[in-house]
Amino acid sequence: MTGFTFVHTSDLHLGKGFGQMPLELRGRLVEARHEVLERLVQVARDNNAGHILVAGDTFDTTGPSGQVRRQAATVMSAAAEIQWWIIPGNHDSLQAEELWNAFESESGDNVHLLREAAPIEIEAGVFLLPAPLPRQFPGVDLTKWMVEAVTPDDALRIGLAHGGVVSFGEETDTSALIPPDRAKTARLDYLALGDWHGYLPVGGQTFYCGTPESDRFKHDGRGACLVVTLPEPGALPEVMQVDTGRFEWTSIDLPLSPGGDAPAELQRLLPQDRATRRDVLLQLHARGFLRMAERGSFDEALEQAEPDFARLILLDEALATEYEVDDLNQIATGGALRAAADELYAETQNDDLSAMDARVAQTALNRLWALVREG
Repeated sequence: MTGFTFVHTSDLHLGKGFGQMPLELRGRLVEARHEVLERLVQVARDNNAGHILVAGDTFDTTGPSGQVRRQAATVMSAAAEIQWWIIPGNHDSLQAEELWNAFESESGDNVHLLREAAPIEIEAGVFLLPAPLPRQFPGVDLTKWMVEAVTPDDALRIGLAHGGVVSFGEETDTSALIPPDRAKTARLDYLALGDWHGYLPVGGQTFYCGTPESDRFKHDGRGACLVVTLPEPGALPEVMQVDTGRFEWTSIDLPLSPGGDAPAELQRLLPQDRATRRDVLLQLHARGFLRMAERGSFDEALEQAEPDFARLILLDEALATEYEVDDLNQIATGGALRAAADELYAETQNDDLSAMDARVAQTALNRLWALVREG
């Protein structure tokens, strides 16, 4: 063999609803997840890869709508020269018999659902060792069988599994953790993993590819897949990350201080090409201190920028406002408005109040100042 090239992807989560998002954005995010199938096919074509390996969680649930299921089968089947090799993950395990039976009946001969943990020759001299999840929490390491799996001595061995090599969170089935050295103990030329939604190499032959269309701020950037070439049995794989996602999810730290130009600092951190902002979800972690007028200018700049983005979120729990007498005088020098401002100011300085209550008072005082300015 001169080498074997394939695409490694996982965690497509087709049918994910994004119910926490605004309605208009929700529809765009759902559609982007479907469109990524065609982008994966194009990556395979561009790199002369005849196979796409899906390491679990093709669907977001065990019961996606018939429309989501059938349209996925249609797109995969339409690329007849590309072979899809799919294992169920924890979101769409083999317990979803109705889902997978229907999906198989709607798919072409180039779409392969791998239900059994047994070697399968996907091309001459290339064996795939799949570890499909029988249920959401299998309770055992499903890659253990690969150690004893028999293939020809001169064949390439590719493992395909879904799960953690370390605990990725509270929902991780720790009893099913995959040993980080599984590629070595099972003599794998490559171990294609899914479950972690970001790119993560685990040694020279084991990789998480991440999701092809990002869905959270935990993993900055756009979704991607991996194009993998195995030169020969026993050689290190050549791995190239290729962007496939439409939406970019980005978290930015924004330190602010009195006397600075908060609006200018904000603009400096925002993507300069306004035409690309429509597909950017940006989360700003503001911290530090601002004077009341400075906070007002910052909020105005943020409000002006917000419509450019798919979503722009300000997390300002660590951003405090410094108040002086002149600031309160800008609200009112007397009367009911000044009394309200003085009361709110006192609450922001009251150490006996909870941090949340003091925060509410600070927000209310800033809003009162903004309303007076608008008037």
